[in-house]
Formats: sequence, structure tokens, C-alpha cells
Amino acid sequence: MPPRHHATGHFPTLREVLGLPVLAEGMPRVLAGESQLDGPVRWVHVTELLNPADFLEGGELVLTTGMPHPEDASELRGYVDQLADVGTAGLIVELGYRYQKVPHELVAACRARDVPLVELARGVRFIDVTQTVHALILDAQGALLRRGRDIQDIFTALTLRGAGPEELVHTTAELTGAPVVLEDLTHRVLMCELLGRPYEPVVSAWSRRSRAAPTPERIAPSGPEGWLIAPVQDHRGTWGRLVLLEGRLNAEPDPEHVLVLESAAVALTMARLAGQAWWERRAHRSVLRDLYERRFRSPADARARTEALGLPTFGHRLFAVVIRHPCTGTGTADEHLDERIAKALTHTGVRALVGETAPGRIGVLMALAQASAWQPVAERIGRLTREELGPRAVVAVGPGVTDLGGIARSWQEAEQTADAITPASPERWFYVPADVRLPDLLGVLREDTRLQQYAERQLTRLIEHDDRNSGDLLPALRAYLAAAGNKSVAAKHVGMSRQAYYQRLHTIERLLGCDLESGLQRTSLHVAVLVLDAGEAPVPGA
Repeated sequence: MPPRHHATGHFPTLREVLGLPVLAEGMPRVLAGESQLDGPVRWVHVTELLNPADFLEGGELVLTTGMPHPEDASELRGYVDQLADVGTAGLIVELGYRYQKVPHELVAACRARDVPLVELARGVRFIDVTQTVHALILDAQGALLRRGRDIQDIFTALTLRGAGPEELVHTTAELTGAPVVLEDLTHRVLMCELLGRPYEPVVSAWSRRSRAAPTPERIAPSGPEGWLIAPVQDHRGTWGRLVLLEGRLNAEPDPEHVLVLESAAVALTMARLAGQAWWERRAHRSVLRDLYERRFRSPADARARTEALGLPTFGHRLFAVVIRHPCTGTGTADEHLDERIAKALTHTGVRALVGETAPGRIGVLMALAQASAWQPVAERIGRLTREELGPRAVVAVGPGVTDLGGIARSWQEAEQTADAITPASPERWFYVPADVRLPDLLGVLREDTRLQQYAERQLTRLIEHDDRNSGDLLPALRAYLAAAGNKSVAAKHVGMSRQAYYQRLHTIERLLGCDLESGLQRTSLHVAVLVLDAGEAPVPGA
């Protein structure tokens, strides 16, 4: 049995037609095909021919008095088969000429093929029916043409102002009221607008489901879920597909939705031809930021969206990597750094999402098989980073997790580690949280007012004494603390005689009211000096 038509919203339905006064006068009664009453009526055809299919194209409502109908039941079934095969909207039989009652054989044949069959107990003027219904159809078609022009104007305006793929996909979803996905030829979901729906039921197992829905020659329901699909081109040919998850399985698509999808696909093609690119990076950046900021409503949503973008999560260990690099602020030297890093990683076979997460920051979320060692991969990223970004770049790796729900915490630790590393830190290809030393940690916390107040309380008298007397007590204390209390080493470091240096230490003890031989007091002062020094040091990566 071929697919039956369903209502599209731009043609009157058979149910609506039967409710018109011009037909209501005939006391219509539905005898068969009740499930198809919401199908569209595209035209009305009056015929008394026994072979009407030659003059039908599908969607017509056939009006007849039954005069040509044969007596033979098999021939009646053949007549109904013709109507069903061509996709007729329904059959209306007016009683009083040929029939006083619609034959049981005709009713049975229509029920077998699910063809709507309606009897009219009273006579009506067929010409009035055709004029009334055709006027409705033409009005609907005129409205569709006007709507089509409005849709084209919307996407033309977006194209002229250089709208990006996110806005074009969002507009498509808003105009159709259905979820929309932009995918590349490898069936990775780069952009999607789900209109508030959760990701998990919409994009889970996306690659498998998408491959089951081929791109039709014209926009029509495709695949087992009835998606509408339009190709998106670039200068190389077909680049990807715009998918409207309308879900109208075995149904003719809404004409307005087809117009929207066609216009959106053209706008996306024009964007690519005009030089817009890096859409994969934009998708990676968006997902990475959503993961870091915990924007997904559930772990299932995060997993579905990440896997739809091509990163496996099940059965893998996931690592958050932060690459800190000098940010020029000009927008030129830093352009497409994430793209270069991503290409380099792809050549090494590492599965990862790569994108700029903030100025001077590139985020990498990599998935490794459970049995794989992560250190060689991290070192590879470090080497690639140095080659691409120079020696001032820092690679920090957060703890590995087996569940995507823990990646935000791992990401934060990687961020904190990247922020803590300074030029004075030991040089490594990559850093982990355990590599952060106390001076590094205090550097990260330099803006904490509690630490600043602590350092001020500990050292104010010493600093004020040096300011009044152009003294050198603070450098003397710094050298003493750095030498772990070894006075001889400290004196040599500052270039003083031991006697002069010992006098400086006595003055420091008197001013601060402390005992420098006390390990606890020495530690307190050392922390205060490190906080003071951290506040005067340049911001890492600036």
C-alpha cells in the first residue's frame, strides 16, 4: 500500500470540506477511511468515468453519482484500487441516481484500501462544491506564495549581514517549530537548535540514525523517522546536510517547512561560499564551554551532544587539557590556533574536541581507550603546542575521568594549574595539579584580599622602615627565608659581611616582634613575602 497523504496546513482537509455548508446540506456520512479524514484536499474532480485514475494526480476529492459503477464486485474493487494507487483524497457518492444505498462491496473495497468513502443522502450541486472548495485551495496557495516570499526575505537579510550558522539554524527551527540539525558529511552534529528539548532523545546515536536517512532528490520525508533533509554545498560540492526533525513518517511534508529548509540550505551554502568556515571549531568551542560551565541539563544530555559531535565517551578515559598561550589582543597572531592544534592532533590519531574557550586559552577534551597511557599523548600535545605557539605556551592536564559528569571539575583543575605555572616553574612538556608549588599557588590567589591583608599585617612595619630610610631590610629578609635560615649563605647572596647582615636580622626581629629562629614564624613570614612578590609579578600568559 503506498503512503497516504496527511494534512499540510495549506490545503483544506477532507474533514473541513465535509463541514462546509455546501456539503453539509447533503447530510454526508462517512462509510470508510475515517483515519484519513485529516488528509489534504488538493482539488475536486467530478467524474462518472469507470477509469478515473488517468485524469488524477493525487489529493483529489472525487464526486460521483455512481452511474458508471459496475455491478461486479471485483470490478468495483479495481475501481477503488485505482483511486487508492493514485492517492485520492476521498470518494463522495451522491444517492438517488444510481444508488439508494451505497453497495456493501464498494464500502468493503474502500475499507480494505483505507480510502475515505462518503455518501450524500441529499442531492447537492456539484458545481457549487467545486467552486467553494477550489476557492479555499487557491486562497491557501496564495497565502503560501506570500509566506514563501516572506521566508526568502528573512534568509536574504540574514545572508546580507553575514549571519553565522548558529543563527541560521536557530531561525530555521523557530520558523518551523521543529528541531533542526546541521551535520557534516561524516554525520557529526555541528550545530543544532532543539527549541528547549533535551539533547539525549533527539541526538543520541545520531550517526547511525542519520546514515539510515539518505538525502532525497527533492525535499521529502526520509529514513525511518521521516526527517526532511536538504544538502548544504560549498566550493568543493556537497559539504553537509540540514536536517529538520519533523517526524512526519509516511506523510507529505508541510510546504512551508520545505520552503524554510530550502531557503536555509541556500543561506548556509552562501555563507560557506562567502568564506565562512571553521564551523567545526565553532561547534567544538560551544560544546567545550557548555561542559566547562555545566550548562547541560543532565549527564545524559552532555554525553549525547558530545558523542553526536564525534567524541566517544563510553569505555574511554576523558582528559581535560588547557593550553595557555600569549594573547596578543590583536586578533591576528592568535587566529585559528585551535584549528592548527586540532589538525596536528588529528594527524596523530588522537580523538579530541579542540576549541578556543577564552582569549589566550585553548581547550582540548581528549578521549583515550581505558588501557592507553595518557602521558605520551599529553607530551605529544606539549611538543605540538611548543612548535605552534612558542616556549611561553603552557599545557596543563586535569585528572582523567571515566564519566563525562566529572569533566567540569577536571577542567577547573587544569585551568588552575595553567594559571599557576610561571616562568620560574620547572620546564616540562605538560603540567598536572601536583606540579603546582606554593609560590605558584599564591600567584593564582594573588587577587584574594584576605591574602593581601595577611601580607600587609606581617610586613607593613618592615616596608615602612625601608621607605623612610632607603633601607634594605626586606631584601635581607627575603634572602634569609630563601636560604632556609642559613645566615652565611643569605649574607653572601645579598653581598654583605656577616656582621652587617646579622645586624639587619636583629633589626627585623625588633620591628616585627618575631623570632627568626622559630620555624613557624619563619614560615609565616615566607608566605607573606611570597604573596607580596606574587602581587608585583606580571600575570602569567599576559
